[in-house]
Amino acid sequence: MTRDTSTTRFPALLDSLPAVIAFVEDNAAAAGVAPAKRNGLCLAAEEAFVNICTHSFKDGKGEVELDCFSTSNTFVLEIMDSGPEFNMLSVPEPDTSVELEQREIGGLGVHLIRNFTDHAQWRRLNNKNVLQLTVNLDDGPSHS
Repeated sequence: MTRDTSTTRFPALLDSLPAVIAFVEDNAAAAGVAPAKRNGLCLAAEEAFVNICTHSFKDGKGEVELDCFSTSNTFVLEIMDSGPEFNMLSVPEPDTSVELEQREIGGLGVHLIRNFTDHAQWRRLNNKNVLQLTVNLDDGPSHS
């Protein structure tokens, strides 16, 4: 059972990022997500949105839909795009034991998504990538 649902669309442009983060922040706050988890969720949403803008819609001719809803104990953010099929959660975990200077560029965004949410999953639905990020409404640590 959902309490509140909020949906909006943004152009897949990096200029939309502040509005995307404000949308996520406002909806998560209204649902009662603890401040630390809200910050982590906003960071995860930023990483996902930037990846979509820079990889799926390099020409800027796309749109990203955000859908927020809550249940009795979770807050869910769905990020949808009609770009090429790509499961960003399939990117392997980076080797964080390697010195920063020796690591390959990239891969940390998905690592952040996994670590700042309590659950992350991807699916392809109606020719859209759907990334679902879930945080618990308690104050416990986030993990995926």
